[in-house]
Amino acid sequence: MVKSNNRELLVKIAQMYYLENMTQSQIANALGIYRTTISRLLKRVRDEGIVTITINYGSNRETELEKSLCERFGLKEAIVVSTWNLPHNQVEKSQVMGKAAASFLKRITGDGDVIGFSWGSSLAAVAEQLDPDERKNVLCVPMIGGASGRLKSRFHVNTICYQVAEKFRGDSLLADFPAVFESEAIKQAMIQTKHFREIESVWERLSIALFGIGSVILQGTENWQAFYGSGTVHSLVDRQAAGDILSSFYDAWGIPVETDLSARTMALPLERLKQLPYSIGIAESSAKVPAIIGALRGNYMNVLVTTDETAREILEADA
Repeated sequence: MVKSNNRELLVKIAQMYYLENMTQSQIANALGIYRTTISRLLKRVRDEGIVTITINYGSNRETELEKSLCERFGLKEAIVVSTWNLPHNQVEKSQVMGKAAASFLKRITGDGDVIGFSWGSSLAAVAEQLDPDERKNVLCVPMIGGASGRLKSRFHVNTICYQVAEKFRGDSLLADFPAVFESEAIKQAMIQTKHFREIESVWERLSIALFGIGSVILQGTENWQAFYGSGTVHSLVDRQAAGDILSSFYDAWGIPVETDLSARTMALPLERLKQLPYSIGIAESSAKVPAIIGALRGNYMNVLVTTDETAREILEADA
């Protein structure tokens, strides 16, 4: 086995990864080195200047990765943004992804479109990065209820819908109900209201949907515990849930997972996403890779917006 401090080895790994487009697992098998070591050596490759990155700020897109994702999962389009020029923090990545998703949304939105949104930081970034561009009769609608005071106002689905509608000079509806009710009886009462029936009727006219993807791997975080509660979190782990879209959970193959939340959640059914012209998922990070793959296998999205790092991990994990 060649020593990891050998410069020739670093050059070889750089060539295999960046020029031959081999995955870390393939390189590890070819060289007889642990995959974790390959990951560490790739970092050294950049740190020591063996590979230097030239960024095209006019594009900032990873076209080969986009092509691979589309071919692997049958996507209508993949939008993969480069993160080489960014510090490794969630805020910067969300902003770059938000800008790319906003540009795509602006390109596909036409007069009369009905656009549905979920809540969260990724969707807030889309609304904030969207450049004003007037359309006729665009309507923005929540696809899920609010987070009941558990999120900053800028991440709330109502805020996001209002901001995007303002950019397109259109209209928006607001969800005057929570995403998850305290009981099924309260939810059933809300279903009978004129307010919900109006939103439900608009759901039937959706042409574009944008949503984030949650990961059960992140179930130990403060936001998860506050929103879903420890009992639900344990149930999700026991039932091998991989992730969620619109607070509806599914496993690693995209098969829905029923929980105690299912009967209390007010959101667009996941099956409806499969019928839309554009169903756009926005997510990144290693922790979300299983959830993203599950969503892709379940055909809940036909457009994925992510980062180059996450795209490589998705392709490698699904190999």
